[in-house]
Amino acid sequence: MNPQEFYDWIFHQRSDGEGLSLKTAGLIVGVLLVLGHLWAYLKAEQAMAMAKNFPRNRAWGIALLAIGTVWSYFLVSYMDMGEFFTWRRWLVMLLPLTFVLVVVYVPEFLAVRALGALLLLAASPVLHAAFLQPSSSRLLMPILAYVWVLGGMFLVGMPYLLRDGISWATANAGRWRMASAGGVAYGILTLVAAVSAW
Repeated sequence: MNPQEFYDWIFHQRSDGEGLSLKTAGLIVGVLLVLGHLWAYLKAEQAMAMAKNFPRNRAWGIALLAIGTVWSYFLVSYMDMGEFFTWRRWLVMLLPLTFVLVVVYVPEFLAVRALGALLLLAASPVLHAAFLQPSSSRLLMPILAYVWVLGGMFLVGMPYLLRDGISWATANAGRWRMASAGGVAYGILTLVAAVSAW
């Protein structure tokens, strides 16, 4: 499968209508939610220390921004841009330059802003997978995707909110474990729906 075919599969652009299924997307998202939040629950002290360090961690910021830049490069290279197709060449060239400029000139809360951008990018495949699916349980995926969208916009525009949220969640182990358990529960619910209904 070449990159264009992969793009068409993810975003349901193939002529036969086939693409990333709700079941597959649900299994991927569910597993990631369960594993990530279960680790945060079982290794609470380590996870809390890592979370407190995250907002101003430059290495995390550069790594996440690099992932976002590659992801954006893929999208710009293969998406249908309609009447703006002549801009593709310039956008492809601007992406690496933008990466360097952001790393150099926007160092404050770089990790938080990069995470916000990734959340915005991740929402689209999830929404495409759930679009027009008959099962009402499909709403588990769009709800999560729109939480990512709203959260991503706030993280990019007001990154200090994540720092404040982490400070509140890590004030005591009980809060942290409750939040982690909530993530595990949502992941399990998504997995159950993916296996039984999607």
